[in-house]
Amino acid sequence: MRSGFHPLKKIGSLDPPANITVQMVTFIPFLSGYFEHSLEILRLSLESLWKNTARPYDLMIFDNCSCPEVRAYLLERLDSGCIQQLILADRNVGLPGAWNALFNAAPGEIVAYADSDIYFYPGWLPAHLEVLRVYPRVGMVTGIPLRSPLKYSSKTLEWAEASPEVVLKRGQLQGWDIYRSHTRSLGMSEAEARQKFEESEDFYLEYQGVPVYLGAGHFQFVSPRAVLREVMPFPYIMPMGNERYLDEKINDRGYLRLSLPSMFVQHLGNRLSPEDLPGNFTVPSKKLGKRAENSIIYRLSDLPLVKKVLLYVHTRIFRLYYDRGK
Repeated sequence: MRSGFHPLKKIGSLDPPANITVQMVTFIPFLSGYFEHSLEILRLSLESLWKNTARPYDLMIFDNCSCPEVRAYLLERLDSGCIQQLILADRNVGLPGAWNALFNAAPGEIVAYADSDIYFYPGWLPAHLEVLRVYPRVGMVTGIPLRSPLKYSSKTLEWAEASPEVVLKRGQLQGWDIYRSHTRSLGMSEAEARQKFEESEDFYLEYQGVPVYLGAGHFQFVSPRAVLREVMPFPYIMPMGNERYLDEKINDRGYLRLSLPSMFVQHLGNRLSPEDLPGNFTVPSKKLGKRAENSIIYRLSDLPLVKKVLLYVHTRIFRLYYDRGK
């Protein structure tokens, strides 16, 4: 039985979605241990996005079964209109499952994806879009110079070498400061980073006056939605660790994998430290505490054998609670 008319039938039009869909995956199961600063980092990431990204775009977030505090924050921002679409999973489906859901559901022709620990600088999105506009068959563009493994960008290098109109240079071309900032966010020691920096090289490309570097990263990228759907679905092998499937498939199909020549985004990692905080951003001292490097406990924790044991114990504890939460 029906009484009356559905009110939506009286509305004659719908506003179309934005052509750009910004997407993010969140997973913060608790606010301690590895995830102690993750909610603050998520807030920092989203605040930088809202501040430094001009409309129009739609923001779509997939929460992979985070703790109540994180979900409460996301729902609050959804209610305030800062988030356009929020997907709340009742169990962790891993990054592949989140990507399958997000990329299939993206209403925009362009997908701008980022992990939840990415800081966005002013002008980040126009810089990405300019590369997509100028370069042919672009698969991924990342907003920071990268030296990702060459095998994942072999088709890009082949295209550059075969195109007379492309300026191609190779060598130590990016600055140490940017390289070190990114490797520090990955937990790499300065000695290891310095060795890798000196042993590797950059591939600089310039096409129609637009400079880029060879390579891209799956932690943050801008892609045509059609390209992402072409390489889907992503296999459900493990929650994290097989993200290279995306890199491989985009390269295998002959799409370009590129990165911007300066820092338009910054990977923060899971820990707030003063030297990596963008701009003038500060956090309460109780969150940072004493600098870890000045503590003998933390210095001991960097010893290879101690680090291996501690990481094993941490992984086992996390696995115990992860399995319980399924």
